[in-house]
Amino acid sequence: MRVTRPMLAVAGAAAVLALAGCGSDSGGEAKVPPTATGSLESLAAEAKCKPDMQTDADTIRQAICKKGEEKYILATFATDRGQREWIEAAKDYGGFYLVGRKWVAVGEEKVLQDLRGRLGGDLEQGVDHSGMGHGGGAHDGGAHDGGAHGSGHAGHGG
Repeated sequence: MRVTRPMLAVAGAAAVLALAGCGSDSGGEAKVPPTATGSLESLAAEAKCKPDMQTDADTIRQAICKKGEEKYILATFATDRGQREWIEAAKDYGGFYLVGRKWVAVGEEKVLQDLRGRLGGDLEQGVDHSGMGHGGGAHDGGAHDGGAHGSGHAGHGG
């Protein structure tokens, strides 16, 4: 996989968000709607976010959104394959990822759980390199880790 500047920018931002707060405080999970689709702007509108555009390229579009004091990244992709390759590379930085078709949101678990109530999608967790784990984890509330611990995803090492 060829790493491009937009991919590095989003992966770096994911790392920053992952390091910003490790605590997790997931309450009861609300009903999850069907997974949203559409442009970055339409997804942001459903999330009630005014997107601060960071990257606007042919293969990836990325914006920063705020929910109160919390920030998260919302990114859309031109292809499913491009999205999956990006996610597999970004998971090495840890963190939490809310994944829909051709879009991903990156941020703290509690923010993404709330966002999941608006956009649907699946919560995935990156690799935890600290050796200490996160309280609560991505396994709570029906989420899954998407094979983040090297269980054979095709996006690695290609």
